Amino acid sequence: MRFGWVWCVRRAVRHNVNAPQRLLSSQANTQHARLSRTRNIGIIAHIDAGKTTTTERMLYYSGHTRRIGDVDEGSTVTDFLPAERARGITIQSAAITFHWPPVNSQSLNEEQLPQSFDITPRSSFSHNINLIDTPGHADFTFEVLRSLRVLDGAVCILDGVAGVEAQTEKVWMQAGHYSIPRIIFVNKLDRVGAAFSRTVKEIGVRLHGWPAVCQIPWWKSANGVFVGIGDVINLRGMLWQGPVDGSQILAFSLQELEVNHNNFATEIKKARIALIELLSEHDDGMVEAFLEHDENHLAIPGTQILESLRRVVLQPNQSVIPVFGGASFRNIGVQPLLDAVVDLLPSPLERPDPEVSLEDRSGTLLQLLNGSPKMALAAPDDIKSNRIIPEIRSLLACALAFKVVSDAKRGILVYVRCYHGSIAKGSTLFNTNLRTAERAPRLLKMYANDAVEVESIGEGQIGVILGLKYARTGDTLIVYKNMNYKSQPPGGLNALQLRPIHVPPPVFFTSIEPQSLAEQKNVQESLSILLREDPSLHLSVDEESGQTHLAGMGDLHLEIARDRLLGDFKAKARIGKIEIGYRETLTTSTSLYTYVLDKSIAGKPSKAGITVAVAPAKEAFDIDSMRNQKVDQFSTMFKTDDGNKIIISHSNLSKHDSSTHKNFIPSHLSLPNILSSIHAGASAALARGPLNGFPVARTEVHITLDTAAHLFPETTTTAISMAARSAVASSLRTACDSSPNTLMEPVMRVTIFVNESSLGSVIQDLSSTRGGQVISLDGSDSDATIPDDDLPRINPAQIYAPPDPFQCSMGGVESGLSDSQRQIVARVPLKEMVGYLNRLRALTGGRGTFVMSVDGFEQMGSQRQKEVLDAMKEFV
Repeated sequence: MRFGWVWCVRRAVRHNVNAPQRLLSSQANTQHARLSRTRNIGIIAHIDAGKTTTTERMLYYSGHTRRIGDVDEGSTVTDFLPAERARGITIQSAAITFHWPPVNSQSLNEEQLPQSFDITPRSSFSHNINLIDTPGHADFTFEVLRSLRVLDGAVCILDGVAGVEAQTEKVWMQAGHYSIPRIIFVNKLDRVGAAFSRTVKEIGVRLHGWPAVCQIPWWKSANGVFVGIGDVINLRGMLWQGPVDGSQILAFSLQELEVNHNNFATEIKKARIALIELLSEHDDGMVEAFLEHDENHLAIPGTQILESLRRVVLQPNQSVIPVFGGASFRNIGVQPLLDAVVDLLPSPLERPDPEVSLEDRSGTLLQLLNGSPKMALAAPDDIKSNRIIPEIRSLLACALAFKVVSDAKRGILVYVRCYHGSIAKGSTLFNTNLRTAERAPRLLKMYANDAVEVESIGEGQIGVILGLKYARTGDTLIVYKNMNYKSQPPGGLNALQLRPIHVPPPVFFTSIEPQSLAEQKNVQESLSILLREDPSLHLSVDEESGQTHLAGMGDLHLEIARDRLLGDFKAKARIGKIEIGYRETLTTSTSLYTYVLDKSIAGKPSKAGITVAVAPAKEAFDIDSMRNQKVDQFSTMFKTDDGNKIIISHSNLSKHDSSTHKNFIPSHLSLPNILSSIHAGASAALARGPLNGFPVARTEVHITLDTAAHLFPETTTTAISMAARSAVASSLRTACDSSPNTLMEPVMRVTIFVNESSLGSVIQDLSSTRGGQVISLDGSDSDATIPDDDLPRINPAQIYAPPDPFQCSMGGVESGLSDSQRQIVARVPLKEMVGYLNRLRALTGGRGTFVMSVDGFEQMGSQRQKEVLDAMKEFV
């Protein structure tokens, strides 16, 4: 018998609120219960797959908003920047918090949990969901990376027409790098040409996982009109009808479907059998359930299937990918997707313990808190013995700052994920990266562009600290008992750092000049705010011309930065043409060079010295005292993204024993400050090469600090930094004069999707016209950066997928993957990829797509270098 199922924004009808309950009375159990009902998830996808549209529906059905925003109208909640609404794309990831199911639909207290989820699904109880809507454009890769760093789970959205696109593979691999459990939502099944079956098979081939089809599309008649979904887990059909907002759903039992929609019921049974078989191969619990129910695939309760799916999703190397379907723009399938988020994705308690480092030791935060010998520090008097940090018991909170935003009304907002303890309002935070302390005057819970003030940010939660002056993306913030601004945490805690966020190197740059000297200060201040918001932007100054260069990940990235600088910050500046950022590298080494700085700085006499030698990274130094690059307690090595090594030898100063430092260095200096100053000076010199002003790459700098000859009573950290910069710059010029530097150009790894008919012309264009190298076709050669063992090859013929309305009757692999869709992976110089989209559209009739990322920098041949330098002279 058919029954009505109204799914309103105030009530989730299918949830059983009379399930067995367990009251947790203690404070610890209450905190545990709250964490178990928290989901930190992200929406990831290729551009224009429907991330923001899906997010809008989630907010509406949860009761957070009262109307559904539209991307085309510019009325969405998460895309609130003017540039986002004007372009219709997501540029900046937005965090928002809501509850699912809606709190008002629950009669249970927050501390109550069911005794067994085999009886009652998790989605029967309201959960707190912290959701981050991420960009899909390749230029904003860093925005995705820093969001993934703090997430516990992710929903990957696919376009049901386009299938698995180029950027989809990239963000999927990025999420896999952080071992984030993922589920897939195949969107846009209402569009003409939607192919759920082909997309499911592409998931197996392109994303290297076994798709577990949890829902199948409900196509009306032979016209292929998408009207609902078949729930494979609970054996029912779900038909969206009635109000246009998608809040009313009719549910049909399997028995009723067999009477009125027999073909659809048969396909649901096939899907259930395929799902049970797949889970049985990866989960012993499902094998037991299958035997307990007399090997009847249809008799296993849906709650047990959910628990089995959850177990395989949370496996360290996720090989089973739950797949759901819908059409967000038509308001179909979003409520079951929210249920899947709660039922399948992990809470903060179920994620691996966060990685931390402490001086030269690395491990997990739990190991540190439990006093594991792995995280013990080397004792000052005996490097082979270890000392546990007793002060670790006084660590009140540990959090990671993963994003900084400049708000016109509120000021600087620092987004944090708290991994241990709780950050209370008014706490003093110590930044272990900058070695500074500052107070957190206000704490916020963000709702996209809106915010609510809170008293604390608890463990496992994502929140915002308002009013921090120094915190940057990737900084570790700790709260320590009885800490004040003038003291640092004892016991080595001042070096505690969570796993950092990698910043990709920039490949494009543009010049920025203030319109007048009066505007220079305002422009510099605006640029500093912009760079603090987005660390993937880099700023440098050409000393000869005085020109300021802003570098970024792509032309769109720099266009957005330009628009924000001129529009949002009202900076009056001239922006130059966007150009490619090359690198320089040495071809010969230099001998030792000693430089002594003796000048007045800020009106005070300053003096400092340093000894430097430079060489190509692949070459070794001829000086015996400098050949040993092994880092011990008397030497320190810094590495940069450009492949540079800065090795500082300080033979009289041990990193592990500071008691003897006062005998060799002035009392107003310390070894960490000296090393930091040397590093800053050397890095500044490497930022501008002697040949053409490009950053220096793949170069080894060896610096010797002789305390007797280089440090004086009037030595300051500024003098040390200036001396190091001058000495390194002089050595670089000497090497270049002896044998000219060579240029290195960025080489991109390009993934292109084209039709079969266009394959030959695209490959010809890449290989001949653009000097590229084709690496693989259709994934025949795995990504060089990922081991083959981590990329299982899956035969699409072994993947279950329901038939599409217009699917070709041909069998085999071709029926699962569109014979018109081919993938090309190639390495191409970035210079040849500028404006490539227009060329690709011309070659493919407008149907080709591509995504690219920096694969590295390679040295140019002499002829190619001459052409590039001549082109630069013409431009000047």
